[in-house]
Amino acid sequence: MALLQQRKHEIISEYQVHETDTGSADVQVAMLTERINRLSEHLRSNKKDHASRQGLLRMIGTRKRLLAYIQKHSQERYRALITRLGIRG
Repeated sequence: MALLQQRKHEIISEYQVHETDTGSADVQVAMLTERINRLSEHLRSNKKDHASRQGLLRMIGTRKRLLAYIQKHSQERYRALITRLGIRG
């Protein structure tokens, strides 16, 4: 379920704010979104995996807090990020 190192580097390079950025809120939200999508697929086929479902809910809460932080600091950055990630339909 963990992300592969190569996929992590792709996400970081796609969502980084500046050249040496590896942990900004934008990158963290993108990484969490990737993990949430993968875990959601897993839970569709494994309906009784309650431990993973609890982890999914925890990740969704963390992503929600990070998005609130981004929205508080920069509305245009927030809108661009949710559009690129395809969340908050």
